[in-house]
Amino acid sequence: MMRNHPQFRAWLALAAVCFFWGTTYLGIRIALETLPPSTLVAIRYLVSGSVLLGAAFAVRAHIPTGRELWLTALFGAIILGIGNGALAFTEQWIPSGLAAMFVTLSPFWMVGIEAAMSGGQRLHGPTIGGMLVGLAGTLLLVAPGAIADGFSGPVWKGFLVLQLGCCAWSLGSILQRRHVTQAHPVVSGAVQQLATGIVFVPIALLMPHTPVHWTWRGIAAVGYLIVFGSLIGYSAYIYALEHLPLSAVTLYNYVNPVVAVVLGYLVFGECFGLVEMVGMLIIFVGVALVKRYSSHTPAQVDEICIEA
Repeated sequence: MMRNHPQFRAWLALAAVCFFWGTTYLGIRIALETLPPSTLVAIRYLVSGSVLLGAAFAVRAHIPTGRELWLTALFGAIILGIGNGALAFTEQWIPSGLAAMFVTLSPFWMVGIEAAMSGGQRLHGPTIGGMLVGLAGTLLLVAPGAIADGFSGPVWKGFLVLQLGCCAWSLGSILQRRHVTQAHPVVSGAVQQLATGIVFVPIALLMPHTPVHWTWRGIAAVGYLIVFGSLIGYSAYIYALEHLPLSAVTLYNYVNPVVAVVLGYLVFGECFGLVEMVGMLIIFVGVALVKRYSSHTPAQVDEICIEA
């Protein structure tokens, strides 16, 4: 029986990552019906970071202190604050499925930033070719909206903000990976989530936004993001990463956008036609080529993932 397989729990954890992180794109869109994006990010990560850090204290895990603590918190604010914050703001303008497809470009930023930093692998022909393939798929997705609404339209604006978020996520991830720490990755993640929540509290209080409209639907979406996106999803990812080959774990990169697109279509009737399908497949091919030819950096490309 499959349940008796020695890696059954690891594969189950990976399935949870593939599904739950794909659903969080829809969860963010629903939560934005109740909360402005800065408030959503603040509440989500204050709660999830506090819960995870409280669990770390309970089991007497190593908690970073001093310089180790401040750097971990700073990298978390870059990764989650700018990275996930950009996603929350963007979903005010574009469909959740389209946002998920734009986020798929994050490995390109990871490889490019790594190449630009000291000690990183230089870009070479096949890798650049894979990036160009992915960008061609992106152009297919962006062009119709840019042509119809101009460069001030929601699609182009959403694409640019999301690429800023992907860039920040990749930069923070690389810095965190190079940072020497004794803490378990889950503990570092707890510090990063709590730090992000704290940083966004003054932003939520000072930034002009529409009034909060509390609804049970919105509250349920926020709770879903905290539990299944941050607590269960992140913990399942760490477990799968420790027990499965990295090539297997990276499957979530391809499943998450599909889940997001399907749910966006079913719940909100988001458009997903032939152009969107072809564009998404071209991006997938580009990402696969980049991973295939970035010979000694697959862990760098996927070690820290875009958590929606």
